Amino acid sequence: MIKSSSQTILVTGGAGFLGSHLCDRLVENGNDVICLDNFFTGNKRNIAHLLGQPNFELVRHDVTFPLYVEVDQIYNLACPASPIHYQSDPVQTTKTSVHGAINMLGLAKRTGARILQASTSEVYGDPEVHPQTEDYWGRVNPVGTRACYDEGKRCAETLFFDYWRQHRLEIKVARIFNTYGPRMHPDDGRVVSNFIVQALKGLPITIYGEGRQTRSFCYVDDMVEGLIGLMNSEAEITGPVNLGNPNEFTIRQLADKVLTQTGSDSKFELKPLPEDDPQQRKPDITLAAKLLDWKPKVDLEAGLGTTIEYFQGQL
Repeated sequence: MIKSSSQTILVTGGAGFLGSHLCDRLVENGNDVICLDNFFTGNKRNIAHLLGQPNFELVRHDVTFPLYVEVDQIYNLACPASPIHYQSDPVQTTKTSVHGAINMLGLAKRTGARILQASTSEVYGDPEVHPQTEDYWGRVNPVGTRACYDEGKRCAETLFFDYWRQHRLEIKVARIFNTYGPRMHPDDGRVVSNFIVQALKGLPITIYGEGRQTRSFCYVDDMVEGLIGLMNSEAEITGPVNLGNPNEFTIRQLADKVLTQTGSDSKFELKPLPEDDPQQRKPDITLAAKLLDWKPKVDLEAGLGTTIEYFQGQL
């Protein structure tokens, strides 16, 4: 049975890049939204425009500690998502994924809420299968520098499905591929924000390896639509479901597009590839299209234009 559109909804990590856009849409849809964030990577500026809304509430809280509220739905987005941030405190990153999942699942069990886990394409690691389908188990280095995030998210998925099997909790698991747009942190080390900030400042464009590794970039508005669609889908649709844009680009192609759209004359600076950096990343979204009738609508050029305009205003 599909949930009604008006709910009391908790968004953990709600002041972050993706979380703040999700809060925008949920508030706009008439829901009562509780935005939870400890501001490790989130920013109050991202949700400042919502603070006067009667159906929006901001709570400073760390998901590694229990929370007691009454809600109908939970979007569990809390976790630093860029390598620079999640590797700065890897133990806390793992705690956020694992303890955070346990606490939010416990809250969902107590309140009878439906809960969505914002998982990640990083569960596939450096994949041997291309494009990545949901039935692929992944190739992850469990002792590498990215493992705090990769394995933390994998363990969170395990917990979600065990709560579903053991307690019949209504769960949804979304595997989110590279997402970009306004409100990205300028220093988060992710490739889109890196390239745009470097280009606008006239700094060298940092390319790791030779830029032949591929990524697929989904504009944030499309991702929000996918998350809400999955949350409000029929109860038997648990996921995991890939959400991302299947149009694949090399890192060098992305850099060229950013230079063209910013009009920058920045040069390329080549650096060694980071440890366990995936060589290919492209979602197979057949399942999302079939179950959710969802596919991205914003192409890379249009999305980059809006994102560049945002960063021009910030810088």
